[in-house]
Amino acid sequence: MTSTATLPDIGRRERAKEERRQRIVRAVRDLIRETGDTNPSMRLIASRAGVSIATAYNLFGSKQAVVLAVLEDRQNFIERFASLKARNPLDLVFAAHELAVSYYTQDPEFYRPLWRALLDTSGKSDASIVPPERQAETRAAWRTILLQAQNEGYLDQAESIEWLERSLTHSATGAMLSWATEALPTNALLPSAGLGYAYILNTTATGKGRPTLKQRIETYKKSLPQTERK
Repeated sequence: MTSTATLPDIGRRERAKEERRQRIVRAVRDLIRETGDTNPSMRLIASRAGVSIATAYNLFGSKQAVVLAVLEDRQNFIERFASLKARNPLDLVFAAHELAVSYYTQDPEFYRPLWRALLDTSGKSDASIVPPERQAETRAAWRTILLQAQNEGYLDQAESIEWLERSLTHSATGAMLSWATEALPTNALLPSAGLGYAYILNTTATGKGRPTLKQRIETYKKSLPQTERK
């Protein structure tokens, strides 16, 4: 007669599996920080995590899945985004901006290489750093806030929310490119990107929205390092 595993046995196996999974995620994160390489081999990942290469593949299926798991582990942006509070929708835009930038400024050794890989158009990497569905989810969240600002009278009703969001994204990507290539210091990233947002939004703001944006512009200007104020 074949015995079946008890529930405690199953629980222990699942905990052990999750522990190995977390070791692999930590190994990738540490390798990226130490080497700047966002595309380490699965053999190196497994060795660093203290598991066999077969175990790494069994737990994740592919190296791409490992890299994406690292991002999911580090940047639960959508969940934190949903819990943000602010006085008005425009302030909420900047609260979301500051939340997003906080990931990068708190751990630049990890995120700079990821952004360099994201912005690399050589096509040499076999790991998609940000999958299309994640990009779509993030952009939809930004559009929701902008639409709220429009509906509450802070932004011109005739403005295209889609194009406004695209303009903000392009501005932020430019700031991130400068930061990723170290042309922009880490302490200048938040105010530089924030100024870009404020100037773009100010072009379509109503009388109700302009005071908030004027205050943001002045605050971010004062926050810029002296070397960036020229």
